Amino acid sequence: MEKKTRSVHAESFLAPIWKANPLFVLILGTCPALATTTSIEAALGMGLLFTFVLVCSNVLISALRKVIPDEVHVPAYIVIIATFVSVVEMFTKAYLPPLYSSLGVFISLLVVNCIVLGRAEAFANKNTVLDSLLDGLGNGIGYTIALLILGACREILGTGEITFGSKFAFIPLTHLPILKGEGFDFSMPIFTTPAGAFIVFGIVMAVIAAVNNHKADVEKEKARQERLAAAKAKNAAAASAGKEAK
Repeated sequence: MEKKTRSVHAESFLAPIWKANPLFVLILGTCPALATTTSIEAALGMGLLFTFVLVCSNVLISALRKVIPDEVHVPAYIVIIATFVSVVEMFTKAYLPPLYSSLGVFISLLVVNCIVLGRAEAFANKNTVLDSLLDGLGNGIGYTIALLILGACREILGTGEITFGSKFAFIPLTHLPILKGEGFDFSMPIFTTPAGAFIVFGIVMAVIAAVNNHKADVEKEKARQERLAAAKAKNAAAASAGKEAK
């Protein structure tokens, strides 16, 4: 029973990170993902704020799931989520103004983010506080990883370098050239635009699909080889039994 419980907890946390990634598998939250991933720092900031809102709202909704009447559960969820969004918005505006300016309205739009509302409706109001906490962490980490992949690709391809300290003012401003240097610049500014976001997202999705298809082909081939080996063993056993009978 304890092992089963641990397995359920692990599934709640690990599944959203890759197997059921909110962005790359379920294709949820694409609007803020494409709009806020112009750099690694912006992507990380959005991911951290999203994770905080999702975890806190999941935990509180799960804790109050038996108290909130079914007739008003959706408005109640929105009020809870909006409370935590207001907290992160005020914190970011006060202590991280460059990040706040970069993310803009997409911080406020976390109130109606389909992932946050979806996890509240589909998971938090049906499961324990611990499972809801793990589910929120897993989805938050998975979404943040997806944002970082998009942000890294767009920043490197679009600017030719990685910049630290432009959004998080407490970090010394540092530029790490990758596609540019003395006498050369292979950056392509289109990747910092909305069109570039769609291009990068499409390429990443194509790579993921190719990897998944390759894994499926390998598993099919392995299953076919196992069936052939089993058939050969069966025929060999039948032939051996026939010889003994003679």
